[in-house]
Amino acid sequence: MKRSYLLLLIALSASSTFAQTRVVLDSWFNNEHIKDATGKLVSYHYKWEETDNGGFSAFGEAFKRNGGLLNTLYDRPTAEKLANADIYIIVDPDTKKETPDPKYIESKDIKVITEWVERGGVLLLMANDSANVELKHLNELAASFGIHFNNDLLNHVSDDKHFLQGTFIIIDNPVLRTTRKIFLKDICSLTLSGPAYSILKDGDNDIIAVAQYGKGMVMAVGDPWFYNEYTNGRLPKDFQNDKAADDVAKWLIGQVKK
Repeated sequence: MKRSYLLLLIALSASSTFAQTRVVLDSWFNNEHIKDATGKLVSYHYKWEETDNGGFSAFGEAFKRNGGLLNTLYDRPTAEKLANADIYIIVDPDTKKETPDPKYIESKDIKVITEWVERGGVLLLMANDSANVELKHLNELAASFGIHFNNDLLNHVSDDKHFLQGTFIIIDNPVLRTTRKIFLKDICSLTLSGPAYSILKDGDNDIIAVAQYGKGMVMAVGDPWFYNEYTNGRLPKDFQNDKAADDVAKWLIGQVKK
């Protein structure tokens, strides 16, 4: 009896692990480095393990709460590498200002990524304002899905007394289902065509978009947005970026074809 019970627990554990959605964060196109306390260069900025303001630990927790299994891809994406991903996130590709040897999105990367999406992959593209992101090559990838990140700057703010700017009231949003008020600053807008359509606008400007591509899905937003500074409780209490992170994680996981 004890042996049978143990085997059942092992089987259930294996089944649970298998059922988890594999969420892979790019660290090839976004791979800035900083010295740690020992003087060693380490990759940083929008990383799962980072708990400071510039990290993605809170966003990672949102995925884990909804059944996500986190990983990071430090290599160039290939068909073999992306075979281990259900969701792939590219955020804020590097410029030469940020790293001496930026890895640009090349035509071979676009082929691999678009074919992966077409087969059912779920892709999240998170840009930044145009002064802080490598837009040219990111746009060459995004164009495959009818999305273009514009060379502009919306809701620019320069200090902490800025919460009247960058405020969005959410009503009946197909992705942000439990969120009512969010904050988005220093973002680039989107120009959409083909399969892409807007799910959040700021006046006439498209801010967040999604696109069905083959069996897969793409979401794009003109800012890293869910870094800890704006999801860890620092914002005034009526803002719900933490709920937005949870809603987006849940929606992305829901797009994965099991």
